[in-house]
Amino acid sequence: MPTILKETTSIKLDKKSKEQANLIFKELGITMGDAFNMFLSQVNLQHAMPFEIKIPNEATKKAIRDARQGKNVDDFSLDELNGLK
Repeated sequence: MPTILKETTSIKLDKKSKEQANLIFKELGITMGDAFNMFLSQVNLQHAMPFEIKIPNEATKKAIRDARQGKNVDDFSLDELNGLK
């Protein structure tokens, strides 16, 4: 079996996202390093990002701006979202 060479790298991550992801990785029984290696393997296999990335169109950009400003946003409960009310 060939020896796998490993290399240390340094990246800057959003602290909260990293903490939340680490909780998920722990449940999965993997480390963040394992997760990044899986991600890199998928990039290499697909010759692309392993998920779809889109630039929002103008209507979506406007909806995002409006939501951030509290415009056109209605409060609703989880029950309403699930059609229970």
